[in-house]
Amino acid sequence: MLRLDSVTVRFGDRTALDDVSLTVAEHETVCVLGPSGSGKSTLLRVVAGLQPADTGRVSLAGRDLTGVPVHRRGVGLMFQDQQLFPQRDVAGNVAFGLRMHGVGRDEAARRTAGLLDLVGLPGAGRRSVSTLSGGEQQRVALARALAPEPRLLMLDEPLGQLDRSLRERLVVELRELFHGLGTTVLAVTHDQGEAFALADRVVVMREGRIAQSGTPVEVWERPASAFVARFLGFANVASATVHGEAADTPWGKVPVPPGSAQGPRTILIRPAGVRLAPHGLRCEVLGRTFRGDHVLLRLRPTDAPELEASCGLAEAPEVGAVVGVEFRGEQVAVLGG
Repeated sequence: MLRLDSVTVRFGDRTALDDVSLTVAEHETVCVLGPSGSGKSTLLRVVAGLQPADTGRVSLAGRDLTGVPVHRRGVGLMFQDQQLFPQRDVAGNVAFGLRMHGVGRDEAARRTAGLLDLVGLPGAGRRSVSTLSGGEQQRVALARALAPEPRLLMLDEPLGQLDRSLRERLVVELRELFHGLGTTVLAVTHDQGEAFALADRVVVMREGRIAQSGTPVEVWERPASAFVARFLGFANVASATVHGEAADTPWGKVPVPPGSAQGPRTILIRPAGVRLAPHGLRCEVLGRTFRGDHVLLRLRPTDAPELEASCGLAEAPEVGAVVGVEFRGEQVAVLGG
């Protein structure tokens, strides 16, 4: 459905997108992740037609979009600040795009009512947008973006201004809605949890380039590099040398999964792979954070980098305690060099 071929965007001496190629299949939801300045928002703006590419090409359903203005690209846009029209009621906001596309008044009213039902706001057409909660405004913005039946829906930090509990609920509803409609979606977000819950495929960007692309499970279980691992929130990442089914690391010998790449590598040990053991590596407990069904421990070994470990509530040691830890090979990932 969407294809980017070797797209580069420069702002003076800074390269915002560096020879980026990406495809989005029909009915697929792709979420682009990355730190500030990684190029993810520039990518979205190029596809939307809000930012011209210096080199490369963008095509939608086989049509080259070079020189095609925003309103003729057949894409829907939804931004984190919603950008609703305060002088229009809910129905007026949703129907705006339909009227711009020449849809008659009766047909626009019918489709608007159907879309409000679809996003969970039945009968809200005559409400003023100023009376809506943040979540309701997001739903109206989504209905407005979906109204012209775009071939591609693009979301820019769509849930960024909502509180966590509402965001977690809406992201599940969005995924079900997009799959039910068969919508093709390209979304940009900085929130890993949001991206992994919404996407069929996750794209991680770094300094204008794609660092990794894969399903949420693939990216989570097998980060392509130390950068991706740390960006996803993993702390136990270090250089190592793999020999057979063990690796020499700053924390001593650590078991690795069978078939792991050999030689100089980067190793990731998930917190669940650091297990409390009386005769293991000695560590001081520097802190502990309750995570509902487990406790995340911050540990300081002697002459080695700090570690994060996960343990049950009942066995969590106090801050200042000295504990031993061992490593579980099934929770270790061997990354690139």
